[in-house]
Amino acid sequence: MALLPWEYGIRNLLRRPLRSGLTLLGLTTVVLLVLVVVGFIRGLERALAVSGDPQTVIVFSLGMGENLEYSSVPMRTSDLVAASIDGVQEQYGKRFASPELYLGTQVRTSAEGAPGMGLVRGVTPAALLVHAQIEIVEGDWPQSDEVMVGRLATTKMGASEEATRVGQSLWFEGREWRISGVFSAAGSVFESEVWCRLDGLQQAMKRQDLSLVALTLKPDAEFQDVDLFCKERLDLELQAIRQVEYFETLQKDYKPVRLLAWLVVMLIFAAGVFAGLNTMYGAVVGRVRELATLQTIGFLRRAAVISIVQEGTILAVTASLIASACALFIVNGSAVRFTMGAFELRIDSVSLMIGYGTGLALGILGSLPPAIRVLRLPVVDGLKAV
Repeated sequence: MALLPWEYGIRNLLRRPLRSGLTLLGLTTVVLLVLVVVGFIRGLERALAVSGDPQTVIVFSLGMGENLEYSSVPMRTSDLVAASIDGVQEQYGKRFASPELYLGTQVRTSAEGAPGMGLVRGVTPAALLVHAQIEIVEGDWPQSDEVMVGRLATTKMGASEEATRVGQSLWFEGREWRISGVFSAAGSVFESEVWCRLDGLQQAMKRQDLSLVALTLKPDAEFQDVDLFCKERLDLELQAIRQVEYFETLQKDYKPVRLLAWLVVMLIFAAGVFAGLNTMYGAVVGRVRELATLQTIGFLRRAAVISIVQEGTILAVTASLIASACALFIVNGSAVRFTMGAFELRIDSVSLMIGYGTGLALGILGSLPPAIRVLRLPVVDGLKAV
């Protein structure tokens, strides 16, 4: 079967620059929207996946599920757990046990400004031992009436970057807190939090209890030892969960959100297919005489169909490349707020593969049906078409 020259399809695209440009713009928009939604899904999954440490155990109130902000355990719990369990990791005489007070509260960036919802965690220096991914990138560890903000805390609070720089102040729980530093946490959910001294937060809230105790176990330690301690101390009403299992639970809780996002991807894809069909129908119907002439001079209908699909595929691939470039340089790394804090959109290899697949499918599915329908017309009728 003799095929039409490759450059024939390219010349056809250049003969109609306005129509080709509009088609390219539509395809680029569709692929870019798909990449944004997939980047949202991948970013959410990654933020939860990198937050858990298999050696870290969380001890909190019995019956709280994953709602750590509602948990309340006695202040002595940290010392009791660390002293009663031999499997807790230890270095230079310091056990890896972090007492923490965790809550969601309204945070202001100015004394009279509008409040935003923030996540605040009262900690001691032991938190740096347990949460090894924490790294102070600017400033210092907070002292009295000071806080250290996560890299994405600005997004979670809906504030400006200037308002959360080192030296500025935040207002929450009836106090002014000076920002002493900024920290990162390898993309985990901790990056959307505000950290302050545990005793300072307890004084501000007039509380003497904790929300949880985070422990780091030795590599050869058993989680059952912590679980058994919680079950034996009925007076404390405690439960224990591995940190990775806790974030796996959050993954399951957000499963409907991810399913909804995938549904949006499919709807965008379907809309793109119908838009492509409409555009290609208009492009092919206007070339009925041309296609009939090609058949008259000896080219088979299959050759003309392949040429039309080639044109659609070229536009789709070009649109996919443009959309992926925009996604990588503009969308990738953009922070978005969510209920569990904030996370960054991730345009990774999986996202790009889905985007390219979407673009290629749009090019083929959008051009094949109109080409087949038009080429079914008798050659004589095609030559008479206006």
